[in-house]
Amino acid sequence: MKKIKCITLILTTGMLLAFLQPANAQKKDSTHTLKNTIHFNLTNPMIFGDGSIIFGYERVLNKRRSFTINIGSTAFPSLDIIDADSIKAHTIRDNVGFHISVDYRFYLAKENKFVAPRGIYLAPYYSFNNFKNNRSWSVKSTSGGPLQEVNSELRLNIHTLGAELGYQFVFWDRLSVDMILLGPGIAAYSLRASFGTNLSEADKQKLLEKINEALAEKFPGYSRVIDDTEFKTTGVKNTTSFGYRYLVQIGFRF
Repeated sequence: MKKIKCITLILTTGMLLAFLQPANAQKKDSTHTLKNTIHFNLTNPMIFGDGSIIFGYERVLNKRRSFTINIGSTAFPSLDIIDADSIKAHTIRDNVGFHISVDYRFYLAKENKFVAPRGIYLAPYYSFNNFKNNRSWSVKSTSGGPLQEVNSELRLNIHTLGAELGYQFVFWDRLSVDMILLGPGIAAYSLRASFGTNLSEADKQKLLEKINEALAEKFPGYSRVIDDTEFKTTGVKNTTSFGYRYLVQIGFRF
């Protein structure tokens, strides 16, 4: 929740800056001479941790249009909040992921004094996120006995198609701050958990329940799109639901 509040604060600040930019930051407009921007995503590391490193590229096509592509690595957030008497999280054997997203931006002529990539824009977008986590656990059986070692593999794929509203600031011609403020969409989710040892159904559901609780704690909006009843029973969930995109990124223009 602290991460969500922090992101909300950043986005709110960005909306205020859109109306309160210093006049001297807009006295000179040489935007049209610099058509390329390299971005660094600040939002994903706040949500998913240091394993999320995403860079972007924006190319201005004309005075009102541009396209962007973002590529990088990402990873499941830590599930170390699972540490109970009956279940303990241990070694992470593999925690990798991949992100790619693209959009096609229309900078609004009536709303913007300057040309792209400065100002308000609308854009359709597509994004894909892949997460994979292999780790070991100690699980105490519901039937009693000592803790047993269990290996798990957790995979999550998210395809999202939607539309976004954003604002990009340009300072001193070279520095940009890009904020996607609204980005609703339709997302296809595929979540799968498998275990490398033979667990009883009761033990399997107990572990799935703990994993589900950890994911709900770490992923914004998780509980609204994943049917935890089905996941805790089968370890598999495929669904299409509401998706969202928001981010803050800084950039260097050239």
